[in-house]
Amino acid sequence: MKIISCIKQVPASSNVDVDPDTGVLIRDGNNVKMNPYDLYSLEASYAIQAKAKDAKTHAITMGPPSASEVLKEALFMGTDDASLISDRAFAGADVLATAYTLSQMIRYIGGYDVIVCGKQTTDGDTAQVGPEIAEFLGIPHVPYVKDIISVEHDALIVKSTYDDYEEIVKIKTPCLITIDKGGFVPRLPSYKRKMSFKNNKIPMVSLKDLPDQNPDHYGLNGSPTQVEEIFPPSNDMDTVTINQTPEKTADTLIDILKERRYV
Repeated sequence: MKIISCIKQVPASSNVDVDPDTGVLIRDGNNVKMNPYDLYSLEASYAIQAKAKDAKTHAITMGPPSASEVLKEALFMGTDDASLISDRAFAGADVLATAYTLSQMIRYIGGYDVIVCGKQTTDGDTAQVGPEIAEFLGIPHVPYVKDIISVEHDALIVKSTYDDYEEIVKIKTPCLITIDKGGFVPRLPSYKRKMSFKNNKIPMVSLKDLPDQNPDHYGLNGSPTQVEEIFPPSNDMDTVTINQTPEKTADTLIDILKERRYV
């Protein structure tokens, strides 16, 4: 069984510069970390590997060359192999273009049985990339997984947790699952594995390697959504004092909320 883990490098704090022309985050390799949800998804991939026969894990990420650091971290944690997909043609990708690029990378790797993603990323918070990858690949998916109950030769049985209920699902492979926090405890990187992988070079895949090499399908060109404007939130606070009877105060508050389009 081949398990592919999609991970991502994200800003380590909210102090991030933004390109004023494109509205996208400037990722320079400094002050970054692995997306926290991907730590849980990596641990889930190891749980599947432990329950399967002759299973191998392969971590992938999309980003600049510096994003290879999170792939190294995955290798130190227990992943068997890792690949970086990087090309200037991918810059500025929205959720849809990102999912399409990753799906093309997965097609390039081939032979997969299970794709594991974190529920969402802390820099986007859309929780859409995993399901969209599954749609591009034409495979079933289950979101918000918190437990891998069993692994069969052609299926997974997983527990998925939603706001008001839980469900146990049997999903045929090849498939994709997204992992929520709480169900798996991420392990620490192994010093022994770090030493064994210290001279390992992460292979990099670019646009010319993918099945679809049309640049219009990637990056800003392939993104149907564009950032129109981005700005820091205002810290200003206006106060209004209302000295009226309770009934008139309620009416005044309703008028203010309507005027400001909150209701």
